[in-house]
Amino acid sequence: MLSNELLDDIGNEYPCRKVQLKQLATLIGDDSIPSPQAFVVHGLEATGKTTVLRKFLNATDSSFTWVPCNECITVRHLTERIAATVSEALSNVENHPRCENISVLAVYLQRILDISGTKHFLVLDRIDRQRDAPATLLASLRRIGEMIPNLTVIFVVSVPHPRLFSSAELPHVHFTPYSKDESIEILSKEPLRIFDDDEDYTEELAQEELYVWQKFCATVWDSLAKGAARDVVQFRDTVEKNWKPFVKPIAAGEYGTRNYSSLYLLNKDMFRREDTVIDSVVPISTDGYRTVKSHDLPYYSKFILCASYLASFNPARLDVQFFMKANDAKKKRRGGGGGGKQGKTRKIQRRLLGPQAFPIERMLAIFHSIIPQDIEPTSDIMAQIATLTSLRLLVKASSLDPLDGSARWKVNVEWEYIRGIARSVKFDIEDRMAE
Repeated sequence: MLSNELLDDIGNEYPCRKVQLKQLATLIGDDSIPSPQAFVVHGLEATGKTTVLRKFLNATDSSFTWVPCNECITVRHLTERIAATVSEALSNVENHPRCENISVLAVYLQRILDISGTKHFLVLDRIDRQRDAPATLLASLRRIGEMIPNLTVIFVVSVPHPRLFSSAELPHVHFTPYSKDESIEILSKEPLRIFDDDEDYTEELAQEELYVWQKFCATVWDSLAKGAARDVVQFRDTVEKNWKPFVKPIAAGEYGTRNYSSLYLLNKDMFRREDTVIDSVVPISTDGYRTVKSHDLPYYSKFILCASYLASFNPARLDVQFFMKANDAKKKRRGGGGGGKQGKTRKIQRRLLGPQAFPIERMLAIFHSIIPQDIEPTSDIMAQIATLTSLRLLVKASSLDPLDGSARWKVNVEWEYIRGIARSVKFDIEDRMAE
């Protein structure tokens, strides 16, 4: 049986995997204990199954062969690579034969392993991503371990199917996804620094930086990584990307390391923007908001696009309130008096619900209401609508027939884009949006 000191050393290097290490120690053991003919190591991506298994085999000085199956193009490529790597691992100077199929491979492995007489492990990493694999490939590879007494086949897969190996008695070692506390513990092994000055760096300062690091990791997990980062690798990328902007006031001496609540309120907008998680090709301005570059559209086309946005995101029953010019005086006098009871139901902003389809007549009515000048409806307006459609700024939502007069349309731009378009023509679109 393996010593507890060895398991503790590997567990300290790769935390939160003590259960899996004990299972591997039971299945692999040493030369005096027989191992099963085959077993499965499975878990989602970035759960440490490949790294921990390789470290364990190296630490125990086991005789093993590691084959990355996702790099093999065909099954013959896989069998040839297995024969070559096993022959190299056993220091067999004999040229291995052409292993065109599993049967020839089994005969060759049995011959060279009988000569060595030692227990050998054949690790097939990412075998579930083997290209052009027949349905019987995994079952055939599992049978090799039954034919050769001193060979153990280890299958490393992401998600094992119940009928993947045509057998139910194979032992399984499951590497579970990391939880919140486990992810923070892993990231806390190598925290990033706040202060770059190494001369005054003390143990007390290191503890203060670790305190801020763990608090920040927990905040990122709750606000961003829990829904946007699917594994610990993406979680660490998100933390490292936002760490320096978050702790910049501490490095400048404006905040202390224990004033985390005040620091969070100062940077709370960081945890609301998508660019804190996703790398974007759109440039970021100095104030932290995205600068959206709009198309170089004609003057009236910009108003048509604004009218289309208002028709998509405003309900039709409010058109009289927002766009009837004779109603402006009534809207200015509105707001006094007792009024009725206010509803307690919290409404979702219409911009978050997506664009709704509208008829072209409604959009043209809004267009003539918001434009500063009085213009006559001409064919030029329709031509500009066709241009916006060719640019995919407007899309048809119902009928694709160009002669269908009952077709409905939707706008295909986001809020930041349309706000830039509206500001370029000095149109205050925020006042015309329904809440």
